[in-house]
Formats: sequence, structure tokens, C-alpha cells
Amino acid sequence: MDKTHVLAGDVGGTKTNLGLFLKGKERPMPKVIETFSSQEAPGLEQIIRQFLDIHKVAVTHACFGVAGPVISGKSETTNLPWNIDADRIKTQFGFHHVGLVNDLTATAMAIPLLNKDEFFSLNQADALKDQNIALIAPGTGMGKAILIRQDNRYVPVPSEGGHADFAPNNEAEMQLWQHLHQHYGHVSIERVVSGSGLVNIYNWFIYSGRLNEPDWLKQKLKAMDPAKAITEAALASRDPGCVDVLNMFVSIFGAVAGNLALTGMTTGGVYLGGGIPPKILSKLKENIFMKAFTNKGRFKGFLEKIPVRVILNGKAALIGAAYCATMVK
Repeated sequence: MDKTHVLAGDVGGTKTNLGLFLKGKERPMPKVIETFSSQEAPGLEQIIRQFLDIHKVAVTHACFGVAGPVISGKSETTNLPWNIDADRIKTQFGFHHVGLVNDLTATAMAIPLLNKDEFFSLNQADALKDQNIALIAPGTGMGKAILIRQDNRYVPVPSEGGHADFAPNNEAEMQLWQHLHQHYGHVSIERVVSGSGLVNIYNWFIYSGRLNEPDWLKQKLKAMDPAKAITEAALASRDPGCVDVLNMFVSIFGAVAGNLALTGMTTGGVYLGGGIPPKILSKLKENIFMKAFTNKGRFKGFLEKIPVRVILNGKAALIGAAYCATMVK
């Protein structure tokens, strides 16, 4: 199996990455990677078929990280109308083995395989060796995972923690929660810390009179992805309201990451994955995130000793899925 290709997939609400990998010495080595629009495909099988029609290589083992809960090899994706079934894919394509894992589980599996230059450290703390690791990843949705150290290896613990309750930390956040509660009923973390969550915060800023939307921004919001437009305006300091929106987003993100670090006792480090953190790196470098991360009363000193790192490799989930595929005999 060492010289044969494995097929790996990172299936997100916006895009699906598929890649062919060989089992490398340190980690799976990519031979080819393609990106497809998830929204334009009726299901994962059509994307796999399209990919294998382009790259005619014999594949026996595959693993897919999917944005949604995985139970007994099946998943109903959270932000797509897809039902993914590992056995169905195995039968349809004649694979020997098909693994299906949550996309955050796949990313978590890649963390120990990544190099130092594939991370950016937000603080100077050092990881404790062989201790638990946390992953939190906002993108189209919001995902979490924990890696537990067991028998000299890391075992990923799947999670749907992005759908746990959003806990406000100040008066403004309480008002935001109230506004979203009226709209959604249950207010999950994903409703606030994700691409659509950023837009939710922005809309609340307008609703509460905290932001006057300039005409040029109105046009931008119509012409492109609203979360991207808000982020760009904030990072370029083009609109003070957008700066405040992004600051609130980052503060809530930091608080949520700190909660996860406490929940998992992740003294091996907290890693920020997903599509958003690398795009707002300049904002994360400011003190807003780390201040909220450590703002846990008596456990402030404990959290200050936990390293926080941004994953810069956008293909981490794919690497993790490929690793999962290569590990099966």
C-alpha cells in the first residue's frame, strides 16, 4: 500500500478539496489536489467521479473529512443538503476501504504532522509534551475537536461543540444574544463565530444603531460575500463600525477558545483552524483575542501558559484525511 495512491477529501459547506496522496516518511505526500464547489454538486459521489475522471489512478483506500456529525460511517452535512455514506461510496467506486470522519477530526489528526513554519504563535507559551491539544475552527461553520494523548499517540475526540450555547461576557454581548435569540431561538456559538456569525454581529450593529452603513459598503455587501466585505473594510480601517464588529467577533472567538482549553485541559496547545483565522491574522495579533482567551478569573494564570497557534496550512484537513486513509491496512 506504501506505493499506491490514497484518495483524501475535505468536504466543506462552500468547497470540497480532493487529493491523491502517497504515504510519505513523515506524513502523506500530495500528488494532486483539486477544489470543487460544494454548492454546485448534488452530492459527494459526483465530485469524486469528476475527480477520478480527470486523474485516472487506481485507488483502494479513501478517507473524507466532512463538515457535519459522523455516526456509523454516515453523515448528514450541516451546511449542505447531502447524505454521505461510506459504504455507498465504497460500493460505487470499488474501494477496499472508505473512512468518514468529521472535518475537524481530520484537521486535528494533521496537527502533530505539521511543521513549525505552518503555524503562527499568538503567544510565547510552550506546549507541555504529550498533553491534550484543542482545535477550534471558524469558517462557513464552527468546529471543535480535542486530541487526547493515549498509548504514545494522539486520539481525536470528535465534537459538535460549535452548536453548544453562546455565552455572553458583557452587556453588549448580552444584547447581541437577545437579538439573535428572537431570530433563531437557540443561539449557538456558530451563530456568532463563523462567516455567517460575523454577518449576524454586523446586522445587530446596524439594528442597534451602533453602525451607520455607508453607501460604498452597501454596494460591496451586495457585490461580494458579506463576511469578506466586512472583514476587508475592518482590516483596512475603512469603516470604524466594521472595525468594532470584527473586534467583537475576535473577542468572542477568544473567549470560546479559552472555554475549550479549560474543558479539555489542553496544555499541549490550542490551535486555530478553519478558513477565517489566517485571513484575520493581523487582527488576531492584537491583544483582543488573547485577552478574552485568558479572561477566566482564577484560571487566568493557567491559560496564560497554554500556547495558542494559528494553522497556516489551508490543506490541513486534507492531510489528516490522507493520514487516516494510509493508516488502514
